Amino acid sequence: KMDFLGLRNLTVIDKTLKIIKRRHSKDIDIRTIDLTDAKVFNLFSSGQTVGIFQFESSGMQEHLKTLRPTEFEDLIVMNSLYRPGPMGNIPEYIKRKHGEAEIRYPHPSLEPILKDSCGIIVYQEQVMQIANTVGGFTLAQSDLMRRAMGKKKKRLMAGFKTDFVNGAKSKGINEKTATEIFELLAKFAEYGFNKSHSAAYALIAYQTAWLKTYYPAEYYAANLSSDINDTDKVVKLIDD
Repeated sequence: KMDFLGLRNLTVIDKTLKIIKRRHSKDIDIRTIDLTDAKVFNLFSSGQTVGIFQFESSGMQEHLKTLRPTEFEDLIVMNSLYRPGPMGNIPEYIKRKHGEAEIRYPHPSLEPILKDSCGIIVYQEQVMQIANTVGGFTLAQSDLMRRAMGKKKKRLMAGFKTDFVNGAKSKGINEKTATEIFELLAKFAEYGFNKSHSAAYALIAYQTAWLKTYYPAEYYAANLSSDINDTDKVVKLIDD
């Protein structure tokens, strides 16, 4: 399943590939491009992401210049972090990623869950794993808790908090630490992505960045034709 923006960008990719075929007689399978291409990551790191799906806002461009992504996982994380809930964690994530801040975990049991995101809760799946590992919830209970947090259902959340803290205490985790972990989960779940959603978005973003890197004329042409009735977007693309 894909939302409107995702479908719009898949259409741009398809248009670009057709223009490349017409101009250069090349058939490119966008699904098999190298996901470790240094030139493509240099485009992200320099913030030259106008026209790149999910990564073209000015705020995201500034964060990319600081992060200097070097691997696909970086794009997945940034795509998830750049949301109203976890956005405040971006500077700390970048510092930890570059070794400028210590990677800390609220409890040692969280390290296997949060290691790939430098100790910061980034994905909905992590919320569910923590509820399961720390609070002793089943995965079904974990998902119900995540939904209650996302919809800010205070009465339900109060019940989940009690169960979470009691479950953590039964595993030898003190009440203060358990409460702090629950509050972290609640804060994140106000607006968080699941990793599969973020990975799909990051893949489309990488594919568009690859096309912009190696076939800029064709990529701009496809973008301009797709946004021909949106004057603001056309001006932005021409300026770029």
